[in-house]
Amino acid sequence: MNKKNTGLHKLLGAIFLCLFSVGVYAETSIAILDFELSDVTLAPGIPAEIERTASIKAMLEGELKGAGYKIITIDLNAQRDSNGGFGYLFSHNDVAAELANKAGADYVLVGRLHKPSFLFAYLMGHLIKTNDGGLIENYVVETKGGDKKLTLKAVETLASKIDQNLDKIYTPPPPIRTVHTK
Repeated sequence: MNKKNTGLHKLLGAIFLCLFSVGVYAETSIAILDFELSDVTLAPGIPAEIERTASIKAMLEGELKGAGYKIITIDLNAQRDSNGGFGYLFSHNDVAAELANKAGADYVLVGRLHKPSFLFAYLMGHLIKTNDGGLIENYVVETKGGDKKLTLKAVETLASKIDQNLDKIYTPPPPIRTVHTK
């Protein structure tokens, strides 16, 4: 083989490697189920907490989609039909995996907002591989109070943790700096 062909082979190999690596990242798909609210405070299920819990899925989808993940939508009726009651999908990885696999997702995140206090709550999630129902990781992220900005920061942290188990392509936004004036 002459030097000209060797250089061409190296160039073609490099192009193939670049295309292959871009393709791998672009193909990772994840379905995110609606988060459940586990509110064990003295005033459970207040409208603000129900609203906050409902917003988490959309925030997380936005973070992961912005990083390059393909978001797979699960029909809400199909999710309800698969759910045997509160916490069922959170406790049954195989059922959640089957639901998301039918929709074409590589992974599914089953989430919960656990609120043991008015001062803090935990975003919890199970990342499951849909082809075999295997648990990839169990996540817990603490958030203080019910402020939307703090909930978003917790979602960004959750997205970062999910990404560390998958493609490592997510870059969270920088912290919000507040300027105090006298």
